[in-house]
Amino acid sequence: MLTLLGSLLGFLTSLAPNFFKLWENTTDYKHELALFDRQLKLLKHQHSYKIEELREKQLTQEIEHLYRHAAPVGVKWVDALSGSVRPIITYGFFFLFCTIKLCQVMTILEVADTLSLARAIIRTWHEEDQALFAAVMSFWFGQRALRGRK
Repeated sequence: MLTLLGSLLGFLTSLAPNFFKLWENTTDYKHELALFDRQLKLLKHQHSYKIEELREKQLTQEIEHLYRHAAPVGVKWVDALSGSVRPIITYGFFFLFCTIKLCQVMTILEVADTLSLARAIIRTWHEEDQALFAAVMSFWFGQRALRGRK
């Protein structure tokens, strides 16, 4: 009986290094999987940063392309005239719009004697005017505000 027990104990102790090796391999594999998982997360972050960098580069190139026409040519009066075109057109159309709205209000006040000035102004403010106002405000102020919100 003692011989049988000794043989069984010898056999089990000969397998012990294999069990320890198996346990060590399992912990090594878990460690490697965790390492690969972290590397994958790092690659995803690097990829998203690269995409953001490319978007910013594209936006910069687009802005440079849009304003390429406004580059100074070196002749003072040509540069001044070139720089004043958009503001003059903007102010001209703004003045024209205000004049037309004023004429509309005056016409309404002449036709309807009982209407107050405030009501006449409200009647001249149509959906098209609201859309035009929204478009102008978005053009001048919206793009920079939205770009800063990211």
